[in-house]
Amino acid sequence: FTVAIVGRPNVGKSTLFNRLIGRALALVDDVPGSTRDRREGDAKLGDLTFRVIDTAGLDAAEPGTVEEKMQHQTALALESADAILFLMDARAGVTPLDRHFADRLRRARQPVILVANKAENIRGAAEAGEAFVLGLGEPVLISAEHGEGMAELFDALAPLAAKSGGDDEMASADAP
Repeated sequence: FTVAIVGRPNVGKSTLFNRLIGRALALVDDVPGSTRDRREGDAKLGDLTFRVIDTAGLDAAEPGTVEEKMQHQTALALESADAILFLMDARAGVTPLDRHFADRLRRARQPVILVANKAENIRGAAEAGEAFVLGLGEPVLISAEHGEGMAELFDALAPLAAKSGGDDEMASADAP
């Protein structure tokens, strides 16, 4: 079972990736665009194990630029994934770029889980409520930095892993 983490720049994709793999493998920086390539690792969330891909994210890119190459790597990650975690920043609310990429992800063949990161405070949780306009269902509220909401993320991922047959323990544990 493989999960790709995507979203616009600086929403916490690498922070979530590091939390899921249990070590600081991906560079985390406040400067948008720090991740230039996709990075893969073995993730564990509860008793669910899976492959996770950190991406440069989704952004507009001019042809022939480094950014275009970064977008190509993100596209490859999306193609190889069984599920997609679409991260947004709960504090910032829904941006035009979030809307643009949500439109793209609604057409994906894989299931998409909307994840509102940075929701560690009341304002963040309130802002995440507007995420319903993205048409990707109810957002899973997390704080990747503080480890909050990981149980809810597990609850969203476990049925998808079981359905894909990607995690034999989960598939057999959840079978009726």
